[in-house]
Amino acid sequence: MKRNWTLFVASRYIFKGRSNSPVLAIIGIATGVLALIIIIAVMNGFQLGFIESILEISSYHIRLESFSEEKTEALREIALSVPGVTAAVPFREFQALAKGRRSSQQALLVRGLEKNVLDTDLVMGSKLDFEEGSFDISEPGFVLMGAELARKLGLGEGDEVTLFSLTGILSAQEDESGLDTFLVKGVFRTGYYEYDTSWAFINIENGAFLANDSGIKLGIKISNRFQDKHLLDQIKRKLPADFDDVKLSSWRDYNRSFFGALRTEKLFMFILVGLIFIVVGLNIFQAQRRSVLHRREEIGLLRAVGGSEGEVQFVFVCDGAIIGFTGACIGLVLGLAVSFHIPQFFTLVENIVNAFTGALNILVRFFGTGLTENFAIFSPSVFYIKEIPSRVLAHEVIIIFMFGFLSALTAAFFASRKVTKIQPAEVLRYE
Repeated sequence: MKRNWTLFVASRYIFKGRSNSPVLAIIGIATGVLALIIIIAVMNGFQLGFIESILEISSYHIRLESFSEEKTEALREIALSVPGVTAAVPFREFQALAKGRRSSQQALLVRGLEKNVLDTDLVMGSKLDFEEGSFDISEPGFVLMGAELARKLGLGEGDEVTLFSLTGILSAQEDESGLDTFLVKGVFRTGYYEYDTSWAFINIENGAFLANDSGIKLGIKISNRFQDKHLLDQIKRKLPADFDDVKLSSWRDYNRSFFGALRTEKLFMFILVGLIFIVVGLNIFQAQRRSVLHRREEIGLLRAVGGSEGEVQFVFVCDGAIIGFTGACIGLVLGLAVSFHIPQFFTLVENIVNAFTGALNILVRFFGTGLTENFAIFSPSVFYIKEIPSRVLAHEVIIIFMFGFLSALTAAFFASRKVTKIQPAEVLRYE
């Protein structure tokens, strides 16, 4: 109850004052929070989309390699017995050349999977968007191809393609191992260009033949990819003594450079956009210092009627807290609203720009010329993916909100320290 008067005075200083500095500071904090939430959400959409495509389609969370084929089922049972493991998928892969209806050949990576792999690995199926056909490798002569690879080869569902395994050709004898003709049963798109332009799936039986039995691997999916080290240790402890030749690796090992680059990119973007909080904080600091100087008489009066240095200082700290909290809340609400409706937001911006451009076209038509065609911020003809993705992570939103709030609070705290140097007797001596 003792400090109720400090909150009352602080609110009057903000909402009844003559200066526009609090309003500008609130707008600055709101703009910073809004921009950071939108930018980080869009970056999450792109980065997590790439990461999930890599982990769910290509590299898996944990890999077991360098073991004989006879140990495959035993290793699968050991892996699935560990809590947190959701799937264990045996596969073969090899580099190959593909030749379709067009004369040119395309290099690709071919992965051999079990025909019922989607029953085992449910997430993988959700990452493959089939433009033609479906996921069907039930027969050894079927193949699934990335959309861009099929386009380059001039192939579609029902066409034949010849695959030349580089591993098989190099070790081929008179039986022409390493070459076979397949029927295209599906054309998929993942949204990740590398996979769409250079990946194909076949039955694992063909994989053994074409790759000249180069070895089988076991890909393991887990419910939380950040628990990979813990689950890796658990799998190692369960391996029998005669399985010491098995090589285990985590997604952190074979994707270290790429994921590290994504993390660094996101960190630097966060820092660069976060500089707006420093600018706004300095503005609040200077505004609060001016407020302290202009209100020297009022401060002296508050001190004279019994207010302590800490209580008077708390008045100006409350100013910063109110500014920071109000601005951060406004930015939070607007940022989340835009982040959850990114496509609609850009469509609205495009419509506004195109409406303005259309009006200008009408005006300049009298001079016999016209402006360019419709404006598009994000065009699928230029960018590979179909729309801008967005992914909001709760902990990052909280961090951004606290950045905005604490920048104002910290600036107000340091500016208010000048209150302690004001002596009531000196200020009120000539009043």
